[in-house]
Amino acid sequence: MAPSLIRHLGLLLTLALLPWGARAFDAQKALAISQEALGRQVGDHTFVDGKGRTLSLRDFRGKPLLLSFVYTSCYHTCSAFTNYLAEVVEMAQGVLGEGSFAVLTVGFDAPADTPERMRHFARSRGIDLPGWSFVSGDAATVKAITREVGFVYEPSPKGFDHMLQVTVLDGEGRVYRQVYGADFPPPQLIEPLKELVWGTKASSLSPAGWLDNLRLFCTVYDPASGRYRFDYSFFAMILGGALSLAGILAFTIHAWRTSA
Repeated sequence: MAPSLIRHLGLLLTLALLPWGARAFDAQKALAISQEALGRQVGDHTFVDGKGRTLSLRDFRGKPLLLSFVYTSCYHTCSAFTNYLAEVVEMAQGVLGEGSFAVLTVGFDAPADTPERMRHFARSRGIDLPGWSFVSGDAATVKAITREVGFVYEPSPKGFDHMLQVTVLDGEGRVYRQVYGADFPPPQLIEPLKELVWGTKASSLSPAGWLDNLRLFCTVYDPASGRYRFDYSFFAMILGGALSLAGILAFTIHAWRTSA
């Protein structure tokens, strides 16, 4: 048999023996599936954290929840992604307050991603931020929640091919926003959180609602420093407008009195 024919037969045999998930990961299809999840209600799934505590998504209702997905045998991409997410979460907590939202990182390689391995994953990366839980679920639960939030992953020879995705759930457990990439700009995640925490928490006519709306528009991202800051130019604009209005009103009253 000719060497070239042997090589072709060997290649065909190798492809035939590869698992279905080892085929090329379709990133465009994965993105479309992820976007289709926007507005979808997520079920009250139950997980176990590294301390053996049972956590239900129902426990997080009433405030935004960030969902991320990793597998613990991923030592580079998932680690770098989670470390960067920790930086943005810490920044968001500084802007919004520590208790204003929660974070849940789910191990999707069930049953390999046990509660103990999820705990080690967080600890080995130095992540110990308040309101952030690393959890494990059974295969059925993982399949259900990843389908609901549009997180796509496929087995591959190196482990898994998957989206780098953070899903923002609103206080009712609906998919509000999807954020992608290993080093996304912080506003892509923090701005939706601002909308959820400050935009709808109270009536805009109430003092609390007025204050929240003020924070919503006056807390801005400074690309130069990579941090959020309070923008006092909004107050300057209001003051300038008020002074202009007062001047016009005074001129009108003076003209009316003179003509009278």
